[in-house]
Amino acid sequence: MTGRVAPAAGASVTPATFTGGWLGRRLRELAGPLSGASLCVAFSGGADSTALLAALASLRARGRFELRALHVNHHLQPGAAGFARAAQRCARQLGVHCQVLDAPVKVPRGESPEAAARAARYAALRAQLQASEWLLLAQHQDDQVETLLLQLLRGAGVAGLAAMPARAGHVLRPLLPVTRGQLLAYLRRQGLAWSEDPSNADERYGRNFLRLRVLPVLRERWPALGTTICRSAALAAEAQQLLAARADQELLDALDGAALRVTVLRRLGAPERRNALRRWLEQRGLPMPDQRRLQELAGPLLRARHDAQPFIQWPGATVRRHGDLLHAMADAPRTSVSIGAPRARGSMSSSMSWDWLREPRLALAGGAVLELRADVQGELLRSALPAMVRVDFRGADGRVAGRTGGRRLKRLLQQQSLPPWQRLAVPLVYAGRRLLAVGDRWQGRALCAGPGAARSERCRLIWRQA
Repeated sequence: MTGRVAPAAGASVTPATFTGGWLGRRLRELAGPLSGASLCVAFSGGADSTALLAALASLRARGRFELRALHVNHHLQPGAAGFARAAQRCARQLGVHCQVLDAPVKVPRGESPEAAARAARYAALRAQLQASEWLLLAQHQDDQVETLLLQLLRGAGVAGLAAMPARAGHVLRPLLPVTRGQLLAYLRRQGLAWSEDPSNADERYGRNFLRLRVLPVLRERWPALGTTICRSAALAAEAQQLLAARADQELLDALDGAALRVTVLRRLGAPERRNALRRWLEQRGLPMPDQRRLQELAGPLLRARHDAQPFIQWPGATVRRHGDLLHAMADAPRTSVSIGAPRARGSMSSSMSWDWLREPRLALAGGAVLELRADVQGELLRSALPAMVRVDFRGADGRVAGRTGGRRLKRLLQQQSLPPWQRLAVPLVYAGRRLLAVGDRWQGRALCAGPGAARSERCRLIWRQA
């Protein structure tokens, strides 16, 4: 979810009382007119999301907008199924349809259960969001305070201290100016019940420790802590917008397609270089590296020998250098295949038959696609193509199982300037033992259309990488 848009500092004023009317005005500030809009609430059934859904339900008749709710069940605790049923029951009482999404969480070793659950929850919600639909989250002022303090304790920079934006793409957080106390007061006035998640009392989690032990003491001394800390978050968000605009200017010369030119990055000062790299990774939708890895990206990786092909990896992403270019990519989920188990269709180690004249689109592993498409400017002649071909991939040792001509193939791949890590993914099209095409980078001469070929006979092979 990219496209952070922060409100101006001081613009998010805490209301005297939380009401449906206030929420309607807030949503119009963030997203424009509500009439005809589609709103989807991430609904846990807890106090915060119940107050949000109830207030929206009270507005729906005169606001003339579509409203639904999604509840994500992570199966992390014994009562998870009960929470899902309670959420559906509560939504039904408010006249709102609530769909339950199953998103089991397996916490990787050494990672935070909170972070793993949050990533799974957002992925499940994004997958269900319809075109032009707004996703509303119930985070409020107290959540914003906790987020900023946690980021500060982790040593975050300006982007982290900006905490949560009120609007990011099609995600809205309209309750950020509202305190949890105001939401509870609204629920009591409306006579509404809600579910209490017992894990919220577990002080082993940093957010709970802050909420239960630290913030009550701070509020005794500084009662306006919520307002002032959220003002700091808004100021940090403004500063981050300026840094992003500066990075966008510096990236203009450095960008080469989706990659970055090393020689251009080297001309930048160290702070500008790190700022540009952070912005580039954000635009690519990748998780941010920690400070140590960012320093390695901006330093040793750029100073490495031209032919060294170094890479830096962190959870969820890898940046590789090939010659003068940096390439960033999301880490593919790791899977394990037992020896002797059948290979999944489209895995890079498998061989696939392809009736490309009758079924011109072939799905490959990881979301890649190989397609034979009619094109009046295409280089291939349809009548010269064999009816059935096979698609293979190189192995880690550079060979193709059961195929000859490994040296010739290696030269072809080198001539196409494919980075080494992409050479394992390039689909190789064979007719028998004869190599016909290397992705869409090279085709055998026997397949190519001559100058006088009919336009209706021309076609093109297209390889779209994931």
